[in-house]
Formats: sequence, structure tokens, C-alpha cells
Amino acid sequence: MQSLQSETLKMSDSGDESKIPKYGLKLKLNHEYPENRSQSFIPCLRTIWTLLPLLWRYVIFYIKCKLTGKSIIMDYICPQRAKRIYGVPIGGIGSGTIGRGYRGEFCRFQLKPGLYEWNTVDANQFIVTIKDEHQKTIFHSLLSTFPKNTLKSWESFIEADKCKYTGLYPRSWTEYDLSQYGVKLVCRQISPVIPNNYKDSCLPCAVFEWNVKNVCENNRTVTIAFTFKNGTGNSGEDKSSACHSKSFRFGNCEGVILFHTICGMPCSYILSAKCDPNLEVSKCLYFDPSSDGSEPWYQLKNDGKFEKNAEGSTQIIHGEMACGIAVKSTVKPGETGVVENNLVWDMPTINFPLKEQKYSKRYTEFFGKENAAIKISQYALQNYKQWERDIYAWQSKILNDPNLPAWFKTGVFNQLYFVSDGGSIWLSIEKEQSNKLPDSDPRKTYGRFAYLEGHEYKMFNTYDVHFYASFALAMNWPHLQSCLQYEMKDFVFKEIPEKITMLFDGEVVERKVANTMPHDIGDPGEEPFRLPNAYNIHDVSKWKDLNSKFVLQVFRDAWRIQNNEVNDVYLRDMYNACYVCTMDLLKYDTDKDGLIENDSKPDQTYDTWTMTGPSAYCGGLWLACLFAMTKMAERLGKQEDVDKFNALLEKGKESFERKLWNGIYYNFDCSTDQNKAIMADQLCGHWYIRSSGFNYEVFPKENIEAALKTIYVNNVQSFCNGNMGAVNGFINGAQDEFTIQSQEVWPGVTYSLASTMIFEGMIEEGFKTAEGIYNSMTNLFGLAFDYPEAVYAHKFYRAIGYMRPLSIWSMLLAYQENQRRTHED
Repeated sequence: MQSLQSETLKMSDSGDESKIPKYGLKLKLNHEYPENRSQSFIPCLRTIWTLLPLLWRYVIFYIKCKLTGKSIIMDYICPQRAKRIYGVPIGGIGSGTIGRGYRGEFCRFQLKPGLYEWNTVDANQFIVTIKDEHQKTIFHSLLSTFPKNTLKSWESFIEADKCKYTGLYPRSWTEYDLSQYGVKLVCRQISPVIPNNYKDSCLPCAVFEWNVKNVCENNRTVTIAFTFKNGTGNSGEDKSSACHSKSFRFGNCEGVILFHTICGMPCSYILSAKCDPNLEVSKCLYFDPSSDGSEPWYQLKNDGKFEKNAEGSTQIIHGEMACGIAVKSTVKPGETGVVENNLVWDMPTINFPLKEQKYSKRYTEFFGKENAAIKISQYALQNYKQWERDIYAWQSKILNDPNLPAWFKTGVFNQLYFVSDGGSIWLSIEKEQSNKLPDSDPRKTYGRFAYLEGHEYKMFNTYDVHFYASFALAMNWPHLQSCLQYEMKDFVFKEIPEKITMLFDGEVVERKVANTMPHDIGDPGEEPFRLPNAYNIHDVSKWKDLNSKFVLQVFRDAWRIQNNEVNDVYLRDMYNACYVCTMDLLKYDTDKDGLIENDSKPDQTYDTWTMTGPSAYCGGLWLACLFAMTKMAERLGKQEDVDKFNALLEKGKESFERKLWNGIYYNFDCSTDQNKAIMADQLCGHWYIRSSGFNYEVFPKENIEAALKTIYVNNVQSFCNGNMGAVNGFINGAQDEFTIQSQEVWPGVTYSLASTMIFEGMIEEGFKTAEGIYNSMTNLFGLAFDYPEAVYAHKFYRAIGYMRPLSIWSMLLAYQENQRRTHED
């Protein structure tokens, strides 16, 4: 691994944004990860016994869903096992994504809005043909190394040990050493994911630039072919699609467009190349992806191009079909040729399974709903170099900082994969809806945005988790964070009296209770934006963290993120919802001591971990919420509210210290069996206060420092030799096995804890804490682009592809704040 990085460093010294960077996920194409974990964790009998009623209700619910075709938002019976193949996915934000494997796969399709298909499609390939100076074919091969099931004529002869992959989101580089045939290839993959860019970042496309270097003494004629089939690799559905293709030339690009449907929604794929008089472009309008593939394969092998049968269009075919484009160039000795390919997927209008409303994707505002694919293809080939300059300028500030650890420089960017590949949808807001919104509402300008809790936890904008992940949006696309906040704010006041049975205790409750923050805005398998609270395990209207997390995000965004100036317009728009949420929580202060109590139920984001009475987690969030309300009311001149919330805060602070502080950390709660547990996340409220630009207005500095040191010694260093982040709970000298979640490591919580440490000047400890979980996920388990919600000490993980680890961006915020203060001092 080190030798790969050292060699790559020499290539990137020029500072050219197209060069292979020093940092990133770096693998050979024959790489195998050392530890293959699964989701087959079986808890101890005591834990199973406590969860038995839930398990029984879940099984009944699961069977009913299977029989009726109802969506299952969390599948605990047939969870996915990570394939450990993924590299940087392709596509912008909110228009669907296609996963890419580091060995060349096109895999993991998220084109049905919010729904995943973990398919690898054999027909989606790049193919190289090399001819010598006499036009004799000396090499013909797939540019991938993954095993195929179909297209038996297609073969791979590249030596995987000589080929290298670098992934630094949103770009990747694959180096193919074919020097024995006189050629070296580098494929650079670029997706338009650019901070503060709200036009190009929503595009459903990727560009592949091929650098073809002739390293021999004679001419080489090289063809790069690109093939793709309809659909998403779902054989039954793909075979039922009506498909046809046609050749096109538009502006400076030409290629093939493949029309088909995905889940009944019209979609088109485009394969294109940038026109150049020195390049010969040929096209294949049809081949059968279920055949042996011999016809297109031998056309390329023999002639270095597809036969000239690509004018006009194909007939309509009901079933699977594939097409292709090939670009041939002759490269002189010592020179480098360039082939620029482009893939676009255009599904402009979508609906969800209940089909209550149609939605248009954000990019249709710029490219329309008709024939957008061709226009996007040309636009991408014209603008991708500027995208790269913008990406390079953004990333280089971090990559060139000598004080940041090397692993962090890779991790902070690669974790952003989830902003696009997290089921995100970015929608245009209809004119009728827009006219009803005040001018200050960012959705009028930037549309509607939502993303999933996880690839397997199918709920949009899961708010208790977004609380951690939101730093990635707030620091890179603050207007998307604002759009999401306005969406959530509107839901606060809504009531949906539909009755839902909770799986945890069988209680029948309202789907959405007025004056509460929803858990989520809906299931992509149902009708999101209209039916919130798809989560059905606990009554979330009684959760003790959702409301305070809304207030704290408003506070942070207004004070810290919005151009480093307090955003008074935003505060005014949000204040009533914040006030209602805070007052709703106040009813849980049953003894009137200024501190809310938990109900001896898992009534917060740790939804199997019971808290009783005042707790460090919910109590700390509550106090931070009161502080935020005091500052917001003060800013808006609401003196009566200032006095009210400040009085509650002072009373609550005294109760919190008296009831929970034990001299070295805050007790987990006030129960008899769990109160001494050391919770890694006990300072969550203080973390948000620091993230909002404040210090020790709520929690004493000496207590914070002591608690962080206690957590570091116990939850971090005493767990897995300090090499796997922070275990959620630690008690009596070992991990806390009270429940499933107390014995888990949550990567997102580890990153937020590390951020808190960095804020407090524990920089070495913070980065060391986070490095353990990063190395485990990336180097051992092969989950760099499949980050789970939770990992156990041995053998297992839970919920691959998860939102919360985006909290790694809060570490950068803390680091930048620490650097600023150091320079000021």
C-alpha cells in the first residue's frame, strides 16, 4: 500500500487537477480485504428475552408486508451482506446514482427514487483493443476483472496486479499498465458534485476521460469501447421494458441514446464521446446482453470498431437490449491521446409507489423534461474540466494542510459519497406550491431535498440521524440544508390522525402528532413528503431528542454556517416551530426541576437502549436546546421568552450537575442498573454548542475535559486496543452488554465524539479515536463506500450504507475552529 502511494505522489507533484492525487482509497485491481463480516449478529439470551415481544410483532408484520406487497423499511430477516467491491459511485446529487466497483463494475443502482438494487451488470463494460503499426490486433480485453455470468465471449486479459485504483470522491482514477503492448491507460471518472454549486451538482451523469499513452517506438491504434444495457440489472423487470435506441450527433458530441423504462418511469441512457477529427467514432445500436456477445466482441477485436449499422434507430424491443459506442485513435510514440466518454441517465419525472403525485427532478429546471439527456451529455463534455478545477480548488485546501492526518484527508471526502449515493432526491418545486411559500423560503429557489437514513433503512430525512450527518450539507451545500430544515419545519405543525401499531409495545398511536418533530418524512416505498413517520417501532411523538435536535440545528445553521453571520430571516422563519418543539418537550419535566425525564423506554435515537429519568444524552440535548432558545429569542427581541428559557436553563443546569455528574463523567441515567454506564455520546449537547460557536455557557469546562478523558480511556482505548473507535457503552471495565446498541460502535458517533475532543484541544486523541474506525471500515472490512450504522467488536456490522458517518465533517469544523483560535492567540 505504501509503495503505491509513494509512486502516485510523483505523478501528482505538478499540482494539475487532472493528475492522480496522493490521497484516496488506493487498491490494486486484485485486492482482497482481510476481514469479511456479516449482519448475522445474535445477541445474548438476556437481550433476546427483553426484545422478544418486539421480535414476535416484527415477524408478524414482516409476513403481512410480504403477503400484501407493502414496503418494509427495515429488513432484519434478510439483510444485505456487503459485497466489498465498491469504489466511487457516479452521478450528481438527487438524480439517482450508479455504483462503481474498483475492479470496473457498474453496480448498485439507485435509479428508482430511494430504492436500491445491488446488481452488477455484465454488459456494462469498457473494452480496449490495441493494434500495432501493421493494424494487427495485439491485445483485446475487458477493462474490468470481475467475474461474469453472461457474455461468455467477452474476456479479460489485463493483469490485475499491474493495475491500480484511486478513489477520492467525487472522482476516481484507474491505471492500466499495458506497456508490454506499448500502451498505458488511465481512466479518470468525474461526477459533478461541487460545493455551493446548485446547478451542475444535480446532474445525472459522469464523464470518463481516457488518457492513452504510447510507451513504445511504433504507432499504436487504440479503441476504447463503452457498452451499456437497459434497466438496472433486475432481470425480470428489464425484460418487460419496451426499448429502442438511436444514433445522435449534437453539438460537439455524438453517441447512442437508449430509451427504456424503469419501474414504469420513462428513462434514457446516453453513451457519448466528444467529437474530434482525429478520432473515429462507431456505434452499436443493439446486441443481446443475454447472449454470448460474440458479434460486437469480434467486431471490435477484428476491426477496432463496431460495424456501420448504427444509422437511424432500432425497432422497439420488448426485453433486454444493450448498445455501445467505440472511439478509435492512433497514437504516435511518446505521445498521449485523449478519449472523452460520457454516461447520462435521464428520468425527468418520478413517482412513488402510491402514485399520489408526480415530481420533476431539479435538473429539469435547466435542461427541460424533453430530450434533456442529449443536452446534458453535451453540457457535461463541455464543462467537466471546470468541474475538476472547482473540485481541485475545494479539496486542495484540505489535502495540502500538513497538520491533518493522511487518513482524514481521504476519509472526509470519500464519506461524502452518501450525499449522492444515499438515496438522495432533489426535486423541482411546482409553481403552484412555490407561489404559496414566502420569498424567504429557499425551496422557491433551490427546490426540495431529501435523503435516506441508509441503503437498508428506507426513510427519508431521518431527523435524529441527520442531526449528526447535517454537517456535510451545512458546510458544503448550506442551501440544501436550509431546504431540508424548512421541509421539517412545515411538518412540525401537521397532524395525521391515521392509527399505526407500534412494534415495540403494540401501542396504537397517531401517525403524526401536531407540534412535534417527525422522525422522518416518509418511505420511498410508500409516499414520502405526504406520509411522514414511516418508522413504526416506537411512538416518536414521545421521543426526547427529536425536538431539541431541530432547535439545535436551527441554532447552529443561523450562527455558524450561514456565511459566519447570524441569519435573522432564517431565525424568524424558524422561531415559532422551535418554540413549539421546546414547549412540547417541557411536559416531560415531571418534577419541575428544569430537566426533562426519559420514560424507561428507548425514547430517542438509541432505540433499543432504555433511559430512565434524567439522562446525560437527552438531558444534555435539552439544556443545549434551552440555551439555543435563549440566544435566538434574545436576537429576535423576544424578552419574555428570553427570561422564560433562561430561568429554565439555570434550574436545569443545577439539576443536571446534581443528578448526573459523578466527579469524572456524567452518569448514563438515573436507573439502578445502568446509571454508571459510560456513554460515548454523553456530551452530544455540548458538541452542538461548540459547533455553533459558543463555549462553556451550559456545561462546565472542567467537567467536559474530565468526561472526555474518561471516555477516551474506557470507550476508546480499552475497547479493541483502541483500534475501532468508541464503543457506545462501557461499564465495569468492559463494553456494556445491556442491549444491542450499547455494545455497538457507531461510526457517526465516533466522529462526533472526535469532533468534540478536537474542539476541546484534545486534537491527538480526537484524530486517534476516529482513525480506528476509519481504518477498520476502509482497510479491513472493505466498507469505504458502504459505511454501516454499527459495527461490533468481532465479526459483525449492522445496516450498510448509512447517513450518520457524514458527521466526519464536524471534525473538520472543529479543526478549523481550533486553528483559528490558535492563530488568534
